[in-house]
Amino acid sequence: MPRTAPQRTCLGCREARDKGELLRFVLSPEGTLVPDVMAKLPGRGAYTCFRRSCVTKAVERRQFSRAFRSEVTVPPAGELAAQIAALLMERVASYLALANKAGKIVSGSDMVMERLRRGGGLGLVLLASDISGDIGEKVSYLAERGGIPCLRMLDKDRFGGLLGKGLRSVVAVIESGFVQSILNEVKRYGNFLDGGAVDEQDPRI
Repeated sequence: MPRTAPQRTCLGCREARDKGELLRFVLSPEGTLVPDVMAKLPGRGAYTCFRRSCVTKAVERRQFSRAFRSEVTVPPAGELAAQIAALLMERVASYLALANKAGKIVSGSDMVMERLRRGGGLGLVLLASDISGDIGEKVSYLAERGGIPCLRMLDKDRFGGLLGKGLRSVVAVIESGFVQSILNEVKRYGNFLDGGAVDEQDPRI
């Protein structure tokens, strides 16, 4: 008989879900709430859905103190949500840095567009949030024509810093295991913002 995944109840919406689908929280030694986005920190856990609205409800209803059966120091809902969003985006950034070290990144609008035109085995295209409209449209069109996901996130300076280069407005991930890992993290980030799947024009990314 297959084993069923352990379930936990979201402190915000009160729905029961598989534990792996939920956002975990633990307490620091000082009793401060800590988001555990990788679900690896030691200690008793409390859970919400990967949605900002569920985190906000849990904070407003003082559910974390009830879950941990003690007085918990919890940041204001907006501050906690911003902290979680930053941690989730750091996960995306870390995978990009790893892909770059593995030689699985192509960057720069000209190089990426050339690879897209000749079908260069790209699995994902990322546009900087501050890319020029004209270049963004050209890259988006080529990616769509090739059936390649194209998302907008971070900015030119952040992309360049992650890759150890100057400003980069376009970054592409060569087909590899990194593509799905990055897409999974981006999806979690988008879900947390209550937007579901991330759209390339979403200004929040």
